[in-house]
Amino acid sequence: MDPIVSLQGRTIVVTGAGQGIGKGIVELAIELGANVVAVDLNGQTLDAAVSPLPQARVLAVQGSVADPAVADRAVADAVAKFGAVHGLVNNAGIIRPAMIDKMTDQQWQEVIDVHLTGSFYWMRATGRHMVERAKGGDKTGGSIVNISSDAGRKGSIGQINYAAAKAGMLGMTMTAAREWGRYSIRTNSICFGVVETPMTEVVRGEKFRDQMLAQIPLGRWATPGEVVKSVCYLLSDGSSYITGQHLGVNGGFHISL
Repeated sequence: MDPIVSLQGRTIVVTGAGQGIGKGIVELAIELGANVVAVDLNGQTLDAAVSPLPQARVLAVQGSVADPAVADRAVADAVAKFGAVHGLVNNAGIIRPAMIDKMTDQQWQEVIDVHLTGSFYWMRATGRHMVERAKGGDKTGGSIVNISSDAGRKGSIGQINYAAAKAGMLGMTMTAAREWGRYSIRTNSICFGVVETPMTEVVRGEKFRDQMLAQIPLGRWATPGEVVKSVCYLLSDGSSYITGQHLGVNGGFHISL
């Protein structure tokens, strides 16, 4: 029997690949047989993340996800090195917290640029390639996974920029699923709860810890190592009939029909 989750022979682009969840996705994708295009703004962090990996199966790309030229160039370079791109994980993210009335234009725009506009640039770049392959008769299709958040479904006090961007990613996911389904390109999003990464240090701190844990039925934070498995599942053929969906990986923090 074939394994449920395999990425053998696939090439996957992962943004925000230098640390945390992105780094974990890269490592697991390699373990499952994929070639990986690892993208990060911080070149030093990126080099440290990919240096232990088999170099023949990794392409490191330093640059901002909010620069459309970086996305277009990365896809072109990936195709030149590996032959095709089969998957994308829009994982890169930043936070610029402030209450609504105190948030500056710059704080708003920086988060929107990275999470929402950046994700669009990378979906467009990879999607164009996947559609072109499909029109040429290649039936392998593709899978796009947008890393959203429960903040995009519930709101987040002090992070209207982040919540708005993550909600927007859900809309992009559903639209791409409708437009590209005929090309066997699946597009899904994952809404993480609180994962043990540097980005969640404040909410996991003493001030908010008990309040947050009380809202999580499983009663604990997620680890990067366990949440990346859901990402690779959606990238694989194990999820071949799943598209346009928002998978909550949150310990029950958000439960809905």
